[in-house]
Amino acid sequence: MTQTLHSTCACVVQRGERFLIVEEERGGPATVFNQPAGHIEPGEGPMAAMLREVAEETAWQVTLTGYLGLYIFHTPQGKTFHSHGFIATPTTFLATPLDTDITATHWLTLAEIQALDSAGRLRSPLVLTRIEDALKGNGYPLGVIRE
Repeated sequence: MTQTLHSTCACVVQRGERFLIVEEERGGPATVFNQPAGHIEPGEGPMAAMLREVAEETAWQVTLTGYLGLYIFHTPQGKTFHSHGFIATPTTFLATPLDTDITATHWLTLAEIQALDSAGRLRSPLVLTRIEDALKGNGYPLGVIRE
């Protein structure tokens, strides 16, 4: 059996007491909420992918400020994701069109994100884990990644 690893990235973008969250249509009965995130494309490093994904999904240009680490997630369907977590600050709103599966972007408080988690509306349990890690100061300098 061939195992495919999915290499992804996700970003905790914080402004004051709020976090940048995307609302996505995933084909279910309700939308789900996620950090700006996506797959790392061939020929692309995780930092470049993260900057691209944030812009495509939120129309924000950000500055990466830290690396949260590598999160490994196994889905109930047997998929394995290696997700690079980043911390960033927003710098410029680009006002560009969003990816077609993004229905809206939101600046939510931790309590609002926890309520979405309790309601089963987060796309992955890693969404809240990454935010909690960022708030605890768990992270590394971007220099640990060599692109």
